[in-house]
Amino acid sequence: MAKSKAPDPLKRRHLLEEPLAPARAVAIAESYLAEGRTFDALAFLRKADAVDRLRALQAEGVTTGDLFLVREIASLLGEAPDARTWNALADAAEAAGRERCAAEARRLAAARSGERARA
Repeated sequence: MAKSKAPDPLKRRHLLEEPLAPARAVAIAESYLAEGRTFDALAFLRKADAVDRLRALQAEGVTTGDLFLVREIASLLGEAPDARTWNALADAAEAAGRERCAAEARRLAAARSGERARA
């Protein structure tokens, strides 16, 4: 088995606590992404203020029906997805057999639609 290029958990914590150049933070994030460790990468993308990369990952989450990823990135960006995004995620989640994720996404879509109606 090949040795991981991504930092181990203790090194990860130290890196997140210290100042990092954005390019270095992105490089660390990409090492996690290369290993399929998306959630480990998110904090480094946020630290690098790599908003475009976070949005691209969020779009991937929508197309794969990954409710948890979309929610986490929305939290990091401070931007709640709109009803159309939640509905698209729900459709993708249903297609992937993730019924609970689909149901929660539909609930979130309805809540966002209700917010818009009250505004």
